[in-house]
Amino acid sequence: MDEQQQGQVMQPVAAVVELLGRDGRAALVQRVTHWPVSIGRSPACDIVLDDGHIAAEHAELHLQPDGRVRLVLLDTRNGGSVGGRRLAAGEGAELPKGGAFQLAACSLRLRTSADDLAPEQILVVHPVRHWALLPALLLAMLFFQWVDRWSAVDPDARWVDYASPLLGPLAFVLAWAGLWSLGSQLFQHRFPFATHLRRALIVIVGLQVLEWLLPAVAYSLSWPRLMVLESLAAPVAGAALVAWHARLVWPGARRTLDGGIAALLLLGLGLQVGSRQEQQYVFGPPYLASLPPPALRIAAPQPAEALIESLKPLKAELAKQARKDNEAFGDDDGGE
Repeated sequence: MDEQQQGQVMQPVAAVVELLGRDGRAALVQRVTHWPVSIGRSPACDIVLDDGHIAAEHAELHLQPDGRVRLVLLDTRNGGSVGGRRLAAGEGAELPKGGAFQLAACSLRLRTSADDLAPEQILVVHPVRHWALLPALLLAMLFFQWVDRWSAVDPDARWVDYASPLLGPLAFVLAWAGLWSLGSQLFQHRFPFATHLRRALIVIVGLQVLEWLLPAVAYSLSWPRLMVLESLAAPVAGAALVAWHARLVWPGARRTLDGGIAALLLLGLGLQVGSRQEQQYVFGPPYLASLPPPALRIAAPQPAEALIESLKPLKAELAKQARKDNEAFGDDDGGE
């Protein structure tokens, strides 16, 4: 091969200019048929951009002898940028690797056949969800809501007394799934309402089951401090649900979203600890507020003497609090 052949650079046989959306994906792809390539709002341009901030003939792309592409701005007031460097009318710059550049508020990218092409991605086919799962979750949520309401009203309560406790949470979860689906529509151009609804119902029904199981297990095994999990379950499950939704809306920022949500969760738990610092048990009561059926009892019963012995440390705390109350009462009398 002679020097002339060695110096010759293979010209790109094909190229496209992509208009990028907010999510970094190509919203519009136009093929390059010849060089130089004119870009603007005029129909006479090779690449036409329908944006009022773009000039009629905004810029040109020139293929240089070394195979690189140079962006040159024409008569425009809004200019452009390449690699973070602002360009005014008449200025130019070589496109970096990847071919990204900006004209006014439009983000664009040049791809040629000389560029390395990313390998084909494996298509992940999600299994078809069972058709009865979503209705079953809805019925389970409504059943738990009905039981809670039934235990709180009189036996002769009217059916309208159950309307608000049943329809209110149902409307909320449907609106919740709808808002997340709108986010998916904005970033992913799809509306997976059923998926978002299923994820919300899984977490809600899981919390409802946990609300029933924790007292039963704590009572059966005489582990009252197990009720701490009840106070932690709601914020942890809420954070997990938001992260689960966010992965579907913006999968490219999974680590960033998970880190931000985890930081907010830890901050919220820290504030909860700070607000309850005077309590003996920060995240839950040291006793059982509900007593399941005696048939569930597994732990052996304790004698009354054990209860009296366990209350002795409380006596000192009560005496200390009584002294504080007496001193405060005495100060109020002295002030009068």
